[in-house]
Amino acid sequence: QLQASGGGLVQAGDSLRLSCATAKRTSSNNAMGWFRQGPGKEREFVAAISWRGDSTSYAGSVKGRFTISRDNTKNTVYLQMNSLKPEDTAVYYCAVGRSAYSGSSLEGYRYWGQGTLVTVSS
Repeated sequence: QLQASGGGLVQAGDSLRLSCATAKRTSSNNAMGWFRQGPGKEREFVAAISWRGDSTSYAGSVKGRFTISRDNTKNTVYLQMNSLKPEDTAVYYCAVGRSAYSGSSLEGYRYWGQGTLVTVSS
């Protein structure tokens, strides 16, 4: 139900834009989020956006570098990642929240995509 894309191998300082397409019935009226899981690490929150896009939140490690947005006419959420660092290397997952506003907790999300790998070389 969720298809993430846009990952790849980049150098430090580069940019990438991730996309996540969903079925309308899946994302309608629900927040969307991005999470990531680095090698040997737990899955962690990256960013979230409310259903109407009027509220966003970010992990401290990405604030000022990453921007989450959504286009409800396309049922798609995006993650623009700038000034990438090697520590951003991870599999990135998009997720559909359980309500119009979902926080940073994994439990706040009900549907998950398959993930897209982002590798940042130094």
